[in-house]
Amino acid sequence: MSKEVSNEELSEKELDTPVTEETGEGQAEASLGQAEGDENEELNGEEPEEELPPPTPEELKQLRADAAKAAEYYERLLRQVAETDNLRKRLAKEKQDAIRYANESLIEQLLPTMDSFDMAMMAVNAAGETSIDSLKTGIEMVHTQLKRTLEEVGLTEVDAAGQEFDPALHEAMSKKETDEAEEGTILEQIRKGYKLKDRLVRPASVVVATAPSEGNNPEEGENE
Repeated sequence: MSKEVSNEELSEKELDTPVTEETGEGQAEASLGQAEGDENEELNGEEPEEELPPPTPEELKQLRADAAKAAEYYERLLRQVAETDNLRKRLAKEKQDAIRYANESLIEQLLPTMDSFDMAMMAVNAAGETSIDSLKTGIEMVHTQLKRTLEEVGLTEVDAAGQEFDPALHEAMSKKETDEAEEGTILEQIRKGYKLKDRLVRPASVVVATAPSEGNNPEEGENE
C-alpha cells in the first residue's frame, strides 16, 4: 500500500532538495500542469443537482385545485368545439335549402295563375265553335292575374314609349329619321323592359328618333 504524504512532509522534502536550474524548471512545469488540470476539472465537472424539497400540504392543495380547474376548462372547450361544429353544419344545411327553395314563395303565388289557365282551357273545350270570346276572356283574366302576382313580388314594367332614350333602361334596336319628335326620343317600344325593385332585369327594346338627313324622306327612316 502507498503511503499518503502530507503537505508538511512535501515541504520538508522540497527544502532538503537542492534547487538547481533543472529542478526549478521542472517544479514550475509541474505546478503549471497541476493548475491547468484543476481548471479543466472545474470546467468539465457537472454541478450536482439540488434536490427539491417535498411540496407542503398547502402547495399540494393548490396543485389539486389547479388540476381540477384545468380539467373543467378542457371539458368546456370540448363542448364549445362540438357546439360550433353543429352550428356550422346547421348553417350550411340552411344555406343549401335556401338556394334550393329560393323560388318556392314565387311559385306558390303563380299556382293560382296556372289554375286560371286550366279553367280557360276547359272553357274553350266545352264551348266548341263559340270558343273565341271565351278564350279571349280567359287569356285576359290570366294575363291580369299573372301581372298582379309579379307586381306583388316587386316586378314593374319599364315605361319607354315617348320617353327620352336612357341607355341604363333602354336598348336601341334601330333608329328612325323623323321630324315629328326630338332626336333621342323613343318612338316605339318593341319589347317591354322590367325592373325588380331597384334592379333592372331586362331593358326595354325600342326604336329611337333621329334627325332627318338632307335629301331623305323622314317617313322612310333608317334602320341600324
